[in-house]
Amino acid sequence: MTEAPTLAGLLADGGWHRGPALAEALGVSRAAVSARVADLRARGLDVFSVAGRGYRLAAPLELLDSAAIRAALPADVGVLVDTIDVRERLDSTNAELARTPVTGTAALLAEYQSAGRGRGARGWVSPFGANLYLSVSAPLGAPRAPIGALSLAVGVALADALTAFGARDIGLKWPNDLWAGGRKLGGILIEHRGEIGGGARVIVGIGLNLTMQTVDIDQPWTRLADHMDRLGSRNAVAGVVLGGVLRALDGFQSQGFEPFQARWPVFDVARDAPVRVIEGDGEQVGIARGIGPDGALQVEIGGRTRPVYSGDVSLRLGA
Repeated sequence: MTEAPTLAGLLADGGWHRGPALAEALGVSRAAVSARVADLRARGLDVFSVAGRGYRLAAPLELLDSAAIRAALPADVGVLVDTIDVRERLDSTNAELARTPVTGTAALLAEYQSAGRGRGARGWVSPFGANLYLSVSAPLGAPRAPIGALSLAVGVALADALTAFGARDIGLKWPNDLWAGGRKLGGILIEHRGEIGGGARVIVGIGLNLTMQTVDIDQPWTRLADHMDRLGSRNAVAGVVLGGVLRALDGFQSQGFEPFQARWPVFDVARDAPVRVIEGDGEQVGIARGIGPDGALQVEIGGRTRPVYSGDVSLRLGA
C-alpha cells in the first residue's frame, strides 16, 4: 500500500512548491497547508514562503527510510532485527515502544519528538530532521552481566561503530553519554522490565546530534557533522547506529560485559580526571579510576576507591 504524502516529504527536495499544488497533493485546503507549514516551523524546520512562488525548505532534506536503513546494515547484523519502522512525529520513540506490544526485536525511529527524554527524566531537544532519534526493543533472556552495565556496552559499541564510520575524537562519559571533541554528542537511555522466566525486555533509546543548529541546551554540545570530513546520508548514519545497538545487545547477551569493559578505556573521557560525584545529600570531589566489572564507576575519594552507580549518582567532570 502506498503511503500518503506528507508536507515534509513534498518539500524535502528543497525546491519551490506552490500552495495549490501542495493542497491538491495532500488532499487539504490552502488554509490547511499554511497551518501545516506553521507546524513544521514550530518543530524546527526552516520553511521559506514567497508570494507567487510558494514554499521551500532552506536546504534539501533526506528523510529517514526504513528500507534504506535496513540496506545499510551488514548482513550478519540485519538478521538481528525483525522490524524497522520510521514515524514522522512521536512524543518519544522509547515511550512508543514501551506502550506497544512487541515480539522479537523492533527498531523505531522518528523525524521529530515532542517529548524526547534523557536520563533522569530530563528533556531531550529533538528538532525535525536534524538529528537521530532511535529506539530498539529487544528480549534479553537471563543476561550474563548486570543490566545496569548495558548502557556502557551500548556506548562502547556505538563509539567503535562511529569511529569506523569516520568520526573523529569520539569519547564516552560514564554512564551514558557519547562525546566528541570534549562536548556532548549524544545520549543513551535504557529502560527495562522483568518478564516471566527470569528474562527481561529492554528498550535502548539513542539520541545523536547530526546537523542540529543553535539551540538552547544547558551544557556544551556538538554534532556529528563537525567531526567528519563529510557526514553523508542520514540513513547510512542510522544504519551505523542501529547496527551498533544490535551488536551490543547480541554481545551482552552471549558474552556478558567483559569484552565491552576491555574496550571502555579507549574512549573513557573521565579516566584519571577530577570528578564531582553529586548525590542527594551533597557532593564529593574525587578522581575517576575507570569502571568495574559491573559497570560501576570507580572513584578515588580521600585515598580510598569506591564504586558509584548510575541509579543514585550524577557525575560532572571537573573539580
